[in-house]
Amino acid sequence: MILINKPVVLIAAAGKGSRSGLDYPKTLFQIEGRSILSRILEAVSDIDLEPTIVVSPSGERIINSHLESMNLSGNTVIQDKPLGMGNAVLSMLSATAYQGASDILLLWGDLPFVQKSTLDKTLELHFKHNNDFTFPTLYSDSAYTIVSRDSSNAVTQIVETRELPNHKIEQGERDIGVFIFKKNIVFDILRENLPSKYSKHTKEHGFLYIIEHLVARGLKVEALNIATKLDSISLNKIDDLSDYV
Repeated sequence: MILINKPVVLIAAAGKGSRSGLDYPKTLFQIEGRSILSRILEAVSDIDLEPTIVVSPSGERIINSHLESMNLSGNTVIQDKPLGMGNAVLSMLSATAYQGASDILLLWGDLPFVQKSTLDKTLELHFKHNNDFTFPTLYSDSAYTIVSRDSSNAVTQIVETRELPNHKIEQGERDIGVFIFKKNIVFDILRENLPSKYSKHTKEHGFLYIIEHLVARGLKVEALNIATKLDSISLNKIDDLSDYV
């Protein structure tokens, strides 16, 4: 697919992998001899040849070494402290690519099988519909996030199940950790002090909370039910990838 408007790619890869029992960044976990990061970089190679990669201070050296040893292109920026995904995204403010960006394609750094076709379709419809914020979804039996829609099927918010009083994993439509958005709008909201900015569960600065604020301000948010099961696989614990390692 040829994109007239090409976004800048941002990969959130500051996760240390401790919950997975790893002593290195989980984005470097290997599946059939290839790291998750290298797989993501291949998936976005037609969109951005030098994505920005958010890393932790302890992960910077090993991730840069991995990029160099595998002849992969990417520019790392450091999230100084593990203060949440919203804070990680704001780390891009120091990246050179941020200045020239109008739209940003954000991916969580633990998605080993995200598909080019899903990314291409998401970007195509984001620009075709002139959206402010767009993300692919799928229906899942174990949805860690739930997309809420109104009677006209428009998105109203994403609810993280861990924030619910009974903390119950449910069936439903969920995001996959891929989002494209207009840079200035989203970064401005991330810098505001808004209700639900900080997770009740982790006390960290979240990211998904911004969707309800975008909607409340009349901005155009679209959830596309186009993702596949492969797209949605992520590394939270090693067992999550037991069928693929």
